[in-house]
Amino acid sequence: MTFNFSMQAIDQVINSAAKTYYMSAGQQSVPIVFRGPNGASAGVAAQHSQCFAAWYGHCPGLKVVSPWSSEDAKGLLKSAIRDDNPVVFLENELMYGVPFEMSEESQSKDFTVPIGKAKVERQGNHITLVTHSRYVSHCLDAAAVLAKEGIECEVINLRSIRPLDVECIEASVMKTNHLVTVEGGWPQYGVGAEICARIMEGPAFNYLDAPVTRVTGVDIPMPYAKILEDNSVPQIKDIIFTVKKTLNV
Repeated sequence: MTFNFSMQAIDQVINSAAKTYYMSAGQQSVPIVFRGPNGASAGVAAQHSQCFAAWYGHCPGLKVVSPWSSEDAKGLLKSAIRDDNPVVFLENELMYGVPFEMSEESQSKDFTVPIGKAKVERQGNHITLVTHSRYVSHCLDAAAVLAKEGIECEVINLRSIRPLDVECIEASVMKTNHLVTVEGGWPQYGVGAEICARIMEGPAFNYLDAPVTRVTGVDIPMPYAKILEDNSVPQIKDIIFTVKKTLNV
């Protein structure tokens, strides 16, 4: 089933799996992978459309990953299985049928993607877009539209929610001087909120030419009607609008 129903096992995931290594003074590892669909699907309403990246990313003792491409999914899953820590593996149901080209390297049986390392999916020098899961596609599509208007976006695929690759984000912000975060989850205490705080508290803050801006899901339970659902999650047009507003163009 989906992560929407992982609340039924939240005590085992948080109080048992996440804390056992610490509480045993490192004597007992917990090599478990909790894997399943996460975030909004299509037409399944409020109880089936939540993103738990921020929920699980909040908890020490867990590692939390959120793949976008086929290479992400394969490489991160192999790394998660090999990891001695409990790993929450957040897939997106709407990405299951999306095809991706895979490099020869990624098809090797030894191919892995390190947990905790983001990937720059598109180079740019005007603004940084930081995102994860299916919204990497949205950001790349928005970047392609903006490029026709002379705005070059750097798109970062987080891949890992915890640990968070702050260094990758900082390096990009120091280059572009602007940052927009994009996620399907709710805004309050979200992944974007954490990224904003990290940038505010770190060396990249002095490089910002404008405030960091977030694009998130709407702060309501997911509606069932399609037109309301479409207006409750980020769309490509929302990313384009936010980029232009941040750049004041």
